Amino acid sequence: MQVERELWDLVLAVGRSIVVLFLGLREQQVAFDSRVEGLVHTFRPAPPIARSLTTQFGVVRYWRQYMREVRAKAGRRGFHPLDRALGLLSDRISFNVLAAAVRLATKLSFAEARTTMMMFMPNAPSTEVIEQTVLGFGRHTADWFETAPTPDRDGPDGEVLIVMADGKGAPTATETELKRRRRKRPHKRRGTVSKRHRGRERRRRYGRKPRRKKGDKSKNARVATLLLMYTLRREGNRLVGPLNVWSYASFAPKEHAFQIARREANKRGFGPDSGKLVQFVSDGDNDLNRLACKYLPFAIQTIDCMHVVEKLWTAGECFYGEGSDGLKTWLEAQKKRLYAGRARLIVRELSERFERVPNTGPGNKGRRERLKDIIRYLDKRIDRMNYDELLRRDLEISSAPIEGAIKNVIGKRCDHGGMRWIRERVEALLQLRCIEMNGDWDRFTEFVHNRAWAEALVDHARVRLQSATPGPLPNIAEAA
Repeated sequence: MQVERELWDLVLAVGRSIVVLFLGLREQQVAFDSRVEGLVHTFRPAPPIARSLTTQFGVVRYWRQYMREVRAKAGRRGFHPLDRALGLLSDRISFNVLAAAVRLATKLSFAEARTTMMMFMPNAPSTEVIEQTVLGFGRHTADWFETAPTPDRDGPDGEVLIVMADGKGAPTATETELKRRRRKRPHKRRGTVSKRHRGRERRRRYGRKPRRKKGDKSKNARVATLLLMYTLRREGNRLVGPLNVWSYASFAPKEHAFQIARREANKRGFGPDSGKLVQFVSDGDNDLNRLACKYLPFAIQTIDCMHVVEKLWTAGECFYGEGSDGLKTWLEAQKKRLYAGRARLIVRELSERFERVPNTGPGNKGRRERLKDIIRYLDKRIDRMNYDELLRRDLEISSAPIEGAIKNVIGKRCDHGGMRWIRERVEALLQLRCIEMNGDWDRFTEFVHNRAWAEALVDHARVRLQSATPGPLPNIAEAA
């Protein structure tokens, strides 16, 4: 144990020494190149100035030269040749450290991400730096999704494309909470050492919270739309998969997600003129059905069978006791009808039973209302309940994959006790989490680094990846 600890410290020290040596040699090289290129006639070199840089091995200190433009009078410009040559940013932290911090932040809270980094690095960025870096990386996600190659982790795509969509709410801060966050911080009293008493004083300053009334929601949730796409490959009489699973989530309007779905389907070769089979599966939401008809009119639309079974459970409880053997027997018979493609017989039987329920009597009003809603629900979606044909073709009849993805992508990171997000801020984190889960993290970070470096080469600009303000939510027209 002791040997490993001491050896690790030595390895980090050797790493810092090599980085300093590399930076010093490159500084000499770029200074020589500047003289060769004739930049000394346009830019005047200033004496080297020391700078600290946080690397994976710790903080290193090196010297770099500054080239200031000679002819410009007002607002003279300049640049650091070493930064331009190596793609160093003005964040004073190496790109690898920033990328690792953001990747951890897609899985853990900002404080936990910093604590985890401190287990492997002698100097980890603060939670504020990690959050600002997440916002900075988030400004590149829209361009990445637009230009990213099609997923290929599982090899070539199959012959059938499955598209699923669903939504989940994330707790967001109310206007009262935001006002309290952004107001001027009161002067802290000195002399209070105990956490208990500091907490009491803080609660006394904030005042009492009004008690929630019946029906009031504590989460103030805003719904994000999750898109899940994968393909199935035909092998004999079966469709095997899923292959090349790809997810996308956004707090923008639902229509934006469907524009992304249409764009990705075209990119993967499943456009309207391809002649390939596309299936869209949802939980029966009316908005999802309407948007699927608009943007994926060539797709087979299917409603999740488990949502239909849940409706049948509720309907059966209107005639039989909850958990009774009669209810289980009746439900099994209806499920056989459902999977045999006889959904209309189920609707007809429920309609007949509805007519036999008296208008008056104990509990009859509630039974009639529940039955009426269920009959309307099933009758409206009966054309998307052809489970017999779907089972024969070995297609999807359930939205279980996206139900699991909703919990894993959104719920696992964005829906915990005490969390209160701002939509634009959680948007950046959510899309970065999708990129990481799609297996595109290395390609995405290279994409961000190359863009930042290219921006630095234009007009000798100084580039900073951290951002104190989030980017706006995606516009519907952006994906069209």
